[in-house]
Amino acid sequence: MKVIAVIPTYNEAENIKILIPRILGLGAPYHVLVVDDGSPDGTASVVREFMKADPRVSILERPSKLGLGTAYIAGFKEALKQGADFIMEMDADHSHDYKDIPRFLEKIADCDLVIGSRYKKGISVIDWPLSRVLLSYLGNVYARTITGLKTFDNTGGFKCFRREVLEAIDLDAIKSNGYAFQIEINFKTAARGFRLCEIPIIFWGRFSGESKMSGHIVREAVLIVWRLRFLKIFSKLGLARI
Repeated sequence: MKVIAVIPTYNEAENIKILIPRILGLGAPYHVLVVDDGSPDGTASVVREFMKADPRVSILERPSKLGLGTAYIAGFKEALKQGADFIMEMDADHSHDYKDIPRFLEKIADCDLVIGSRYKKGISVIDWPLSRVLLSYLGNVYARTITGLKTFDNTGGFKCFRREVLEAIDLDAIKSNGYAFQIEINFKTAARGFRLCEIPIIFWGRFSGESKMSGHIVREAVLIVWRLRFLKIFSKLGLARI
């Protein structure tokens, strides 16, 4: 079994130097692939130091900040090329607990995409202001209602795919970034008949660095669900392919 954690970074040097050894410490099957968007704080240099000591660490360096969605797509393609059986998504800022990773691998025996859910059992978010918790929670209710997805947390970025899922999806056709990317990849996974399931997680506030949240990211997520809904309708009529 080969598990690759794909971690997008921009100015995450302090966080990634802590996170990489923690993931590697889970055992031999676990690998780390960092996708860095030209971080001026030297994030890539930190990763390259780890690469000298452990071949399970690799990096894709991009020239500038090109967006979360494109970072994940590039990382997914590279992870498949490296022979991953399972591909993890997670943030570098410790908001996702690395100790939960083995739980994803246990659960994926029963499904094809495991989503770490902040809303599966109530609301499990620590150190976020109430306004942002409400925005996230209600945004997920909205996305679920419009798209028809059955999963509770469709904007979260802590998840695990079987390689067959990513091989079946046309990754180049995904154009959304931010939270919208997470909604779209879940939608296309479900549309192809793969099994989605959730495990409850606790989502922690950022350990260090600055949030990448912006108004553009929110607006994109609001609009993407309608595009996906119409795509679903058109595909049933034979006028489009998901």
